[in-house]
Amino acid sequence: MAQQVYTLLVQVGRKSGDGLPDGATGAGLICYASGKDEAEAVRETVALLKNADMAVLDVTGYGTLAEREAEGHDIPDEERALMDRALAENAVIVAGSEVFYDAPEAKG
Repeated sequence: MAQQVYTLLVQVGRKSGDGLPDGATGAGLICYASGKDEAEAVRETVALLKNADMAVLDVTGYGTLAEREAEGHDIPDEERALMDRALAENAVIVAGSEVFYDAPEAKG
């Protein structure tokens, strides 16, 4: 089976040396990962992030480009270019991240 690129949302927690800002509780990472199937793409992504001292908590797969298009996702050219790069380089590309912080406690 040919390599395909899968869109993954990876949630990470805190771990010493993870590079997240002080006070952060974790992060969500959008990754494009190549693989023969989604399971391989997930394994490669988790291995890469663990090697970078990230504490992987959960991975949600959103499928291939074709699957996302079939679901009606609007996929900008920049995102398509990153997917093409992941496929060409047989790589995992972290395309975006959002750092999470605990919400301040309400005072009442």
